[in-house]
Amino acid sequence: MHDSGPLIALIALGLVLAFVGGFIAVRMRLSPIIGYLVAGIIMGPHTPGFVGDAHLAAEIAEIGVILLMFGVGMHFSVGDLWAMRTVAVPGAIIQITVATALGAVLAAFWGWKLSSGLVFGLALSVASTVVLLRCSSP
Repeated sequence: MHDSGPLIALIALGLVLAFVGGFIAVRMRLSPIIGYLVAGIIMGPHTPGFVGDAHLAAEIAEIGVILLMFGVGMHFSVGDLWAMRTVAVPGAIIQITVATALGAVLAAFWGWKLSSGLVFGLALSVASTVVLLRCSSP
């Protein structure tokens, strides 16, 4: 039987920091997701203080992304998208193009190959779309 102490500590501290961060963000009239992101930065390995198991945190983060996308999907309406198609489609194309280009430029600055930069930029554009959708929903 394995020790579940690090898992419980990581989840408990993450939930407490996310709650506090979300509460502060809402009080500042921002989306709670901003507070959740700050909580993740505070718990990350590049800040002083508690740092959980990086491998375990990555696995938990995957579950968080799944839940975030599930939440976006729960609010998705094909009818609303169809009604907004004249704004949504060009806006999505522009957002994906700009995010992909910025990701490719950043990757080139880091010395990556163009193909790696494009994949990074596309991943960035998809992730930023989900976060923007979640931030804009009430």
